[in-house]
Amino acid sequence: MNATATSFIMIYLLTLLLIATDMVPMSVAALIGALFTVWIGLSYGVFTYEEATSFIDMKLLGLLIGTMIVMEVAYRSGLFRLIALYTIRAAGGDQRILFVIMCITSAAVSMFLSDSTALLLIAAAVTAISRVMNYDPVPYFVSASIMINLGGTSTLIGSVSNMIIGLSAGLSFSDFIVYLSPCELILWMLTTLTLYMLYKSKLKGKNEVPEYDPWEGIEDRKPLIWSAILLAVFLGLFTVHKNLGIPPEAVALGCAVLALAIGRADPTEVFRSIDWETIFFLGGFFIIVGGLEKTGLLNDLAGWFMNMTGGGTFVLSTILLWISGLTSTVVSNIAVALTFTPIIRDLGAANTIPIWSALVLGSNLGGAATPLSGVVTIMTLGALKREGFKISMSEITTAGVLKTFTQLLFANLYILIRFGL
Repeated sequence: MNATATSFIMIYLLTLLLIATDMVPMSVAALIGALFTVWIGLSYGVFTYEEATSFIDMKLLGLLIGTMIVMEVAYRSGLFRLIALYTIRAAGGDQRILFVIMCITSAAVSMFLSDSTALLLIAAAVTAISRVMNYDPVPYFVSASIMINLGGTSTLIGSVSNMIIGLSAGLSFSDFIVYLSPCELILWMLTTLTLYMLYKSKLKGKNEVPEYDPWEGIEDRKPLIWSAILLAVFLGLFTVHKNLGIPPEAVALGCAVLALAIGRADPTEVFRSIDWETIFFLGGFFIIVGGLEKTGLLNDLAGWFMNMTGGGTFVLSTILLWISGLTSTVVSNIAVALTFTPIIRDLGAANTIPIWSALVLGSNLGGAATPLSGVVTIMTLGALKREGFKISMSEITTAGVLKTFTQLLFANLYILIRFGL
């Protein structure tokens, strides 16, 4: 290994260290790493400036930005809040039923909204209901954060890591559903049951549900109706885009333009709400990984994986599932996905679908194991603190670690059975 390759490895590891320790925002950490990667790469002739700019996957950024705009416009119309409030009303005041409905609703909403937006939506509903019904909000908040992290596993647009993997593997929206939705649905039930058993002692009693109007606060229903129609078109096009020969980023950006045109939302406010930190993080980390790939290190690592496992698909899938899952407990799952996608491409395995599925499951399931695993758990602690409730780090870690190992064990079994390995 030459000095240049060693330098790129050090840059990569230092970037992960900055992200894991939260010394600087993750976007800044990635941009610092990208700056040093470009500087060393150009200085030693590893790549040209044009090659460096080509490391950034503009198709992925287009898919991400388009999806964010569509979901932000729908969110601002009040559509998701309306669905959440009607769902909560169905519980009838029973804490146990409310808990189960809250878990399922949290997971379902996060299939389309970003994790942070989904948590803000669910947190608003939980806060309102817990105040009116005089319920302890801790079980609901902690469980919602875990279910939100789980919810986006089976859709192409459910998480940024899914978008990265989907575009790299050539998996369509319908492919994600076909390969992963059975696992996702069972994991919803398994995780809800696990969380219910953990918080069973706190979910006793039934209070009378007060009257409230879910439509209250929605002054203009037309944007909501248009958002519902557009969302149906958006998801419909994603389901059939492969058959139509339309790339997913074109669907996302096209629907984003329509959303801005008919959604009556202020474009300036919508653009401000886009998660630019994630976008800049992606841009920076693409360059870091591109530098590693140019040196041949990732190709060598892929060869090492093949030799170590003998090329067995199940062994490769299992190792990748657990490595990506456990790594995602301390490092952003976006970084995990960006790191492993070029390695899988270089494996040369005959059947890569189980391996890609393992990466999807691992990178998603490890994201809420500890309070430091992701933004959702941090936001949960902040929301509880604002409501005057204290929760120990050990309590949220117990719930997170328990669900992570339960989910990874089942995911491993699912890959074995689903793909007949």
